[in-house]
Amino acid sequence: MADLKKVSAGARKSAFLRWIYGNLTCFSQEHMQTFGYLAAMLPIVDELYDNDEDKVKYLSTYRTFFNTEPQIGTMVVGLTVGLEEARANGEPLDDDTINGIRAGLMGPLAGLGDSIIVGTFIPILLGIALGLSTGGSVLGPLFYIIVWNLAMYFGMKFAFDQGYELGGSAVEALVGPQSAALRDSIVMVGTMVIGAVAATWINITTALSFQFSADSGLVLQDTLDSIFPKFLNIFFVWLCWYLMTKRKMSPTVVMGLLVVVALVGVLLGFFDPGLSY
Repeated sequence: MADLKKVSAGARKSAFLRWIYGNLTCFSQEHMQTFGYLAAMLPIVDELYDNDEDKVKYLSTYRTFFNTEPQIGTMVVGLTVGLEEARANGEPLDDDTINGIRAGLMGPLAGLGDSIIVGTFIPILLGIALGLSTGGSVLGPLFYIIVWNLAMYFGMKFAFDQGYELGGSAVEALVGPQSAALRDSIVMVGTMVIGAVAATWINITTALSFQFSADSGLVLQDTLDSIFPKFLNIFFVWLCWYLMTKRKMSPTVVMGLLVVVALVGVLLGFFDPGLSY
């Protein structure tokens, strides 16, 4: 009986590095992360098969569309390394089976990754970095760059290894029925973090005032503070949320709209051009 083929540690490391640094290679709306995935699987297929025709045949499996959250989605790449190894050892795995697993996992893992990485982890790091940047300190950006890159590398390495070693069971806890509570909890934590960042770093005030007589007048900001402190802060946060979630506007469009609002507000005297918001 022939010895079973085993992907070497060197080939797995090469596949991982190709994915982590090249998952957006030749990115387009048509292919998304397809070519980055294809490049990651190249050293695996090259090592498992000796015949050039077989290499072309099995590598073509990974030409199909793929797109997910790059960090958590690394687990899918590790999983397919294990599947390709099993196929090379005679397991009944065809292209449809492997691509069906990839397609079935990329959506749920994208949602989970967006909740954990984009919606929670990055805002927490940015919030800490902003605090460390007070007074123009370079410590804030250095903190973010170092911590993000270390966490990204080792987190993705862990996800890749777990996908390879544990196969389908590695992602079952993340995409199965029991994952609903985890996702809900992550979304809740992310919402709290965004709320804390908004409350800490947003400061919008109005310079609008009315003079009714020599002895009486109305300063709008003082009136708002006496009724609903920080009202303008929460209003503009809510407005951005509404435009992006309900009206489906892109963040770029919303930022452009805020610039217009600020410009018009200054021209009309609602905002003071001498203040920093």
